[in-house]
Amino acid sequence: MTTPRYFLVVLHTGRRDSVDAAVQVCDQLAASGVTPVLSPSDLDDISERLTDPSIIALLGVDVQTAGLELVIVLGGDGTILRAAEVVRGCPVPLLGVNLGHVGFLAESEREDLRASVERVLQGDYIVEERMTLDVVVTHRSEVVHTGWALNEATVEKASRERMIEVVIEVDGRPLSSFGCDGVVMATPTGSTAYAFSAGGPIVWPSLDALLFVPLSPHALFSRALVIGPESVLAVEMLERTPGAGVLWCDGRRGFDLPAGSRIESRRSAVPVRLARLTHGPFSDRLVRKFALPVEGWRGPVERHE
Repeated sequence: MTTPRYFLVVLHTGRRDSVDAAVQVCDQLAASGVTPVLSPSDLDDISERLTDPSIIALLGVDVQTAGLELVIVLGGDGTILRAAEVVRGCPVPLLGVNLGHVGFLAESEREDLRASVERVLQGDYIVEERMTLDVVVTHRSEVVHTGWALNEATVEKASRERMIEVVIEVDGRPLSSFGCDGVVMATPTGSTAYAFSAGGPIVWPSLDALLFVPLSPHALFSRALVIGPESVLAVEMLERTPGAGVLWCDGRRGFDLPAGSRIESRRSAVPVRLARLTHGPFSDRLVRKFALPVEGWRGPVERHE
């Protein structure tokens, strides 16, 4: 007997192009003998648009995340982050198809959708693992929240009119104290997201590292820091000012932080796995996604023996 194959389709149901793409992908998967899987909420939102709703399996009802072979994500980076959240803890890879703006995590574009699906159906892809963060919040020596992030964990001020005062720390030793709008603790994957917008460096995803990037710090020493992957980063919110804060993991999962909170971030043992169709260098992705000007490049100098 043939072992059944299940591909989860995750989409941005608020975008017409994403819904159209999901209908196309579900039909293509079913025609190839693969069962398309949708979450109950996604199915409710697009069931009227599907050619044949009976071909769909429900995630968590008909199939569990452990039974998935691949996740096809139709949207921007936010949709990919949501998909990573859905399958957290399972080794299933995610293939992102960009229907947003930059789509830095996505592997292909809308015009390549049918060919991309055909390739993953044939198993013609490689899997790239991306570091994630484990985040722990303590208050008065008690753990009050735990979380995780693929891009970044950000400690931010809760109100527009008041800064928060923090001490940043690496491996149990303080580095600096300042007032700010917040602090970003990021992975190399997140170096092209919020940390990049805040003035942090771009870090190649092949490099294992952690980033500290202050947000609008009121300080002379306010440089972004690149730190070893086994280090533990911490932000302590000082109690001498009444400003409250909020922790955001990937900009999706929030937690209110009272003054005096301590937020620790370290490398997680659970990576996110991305399906890749191309083997090109990260520099090519940077040029393509950011439309960087490279006119006039002549290539490496030829050496003559």
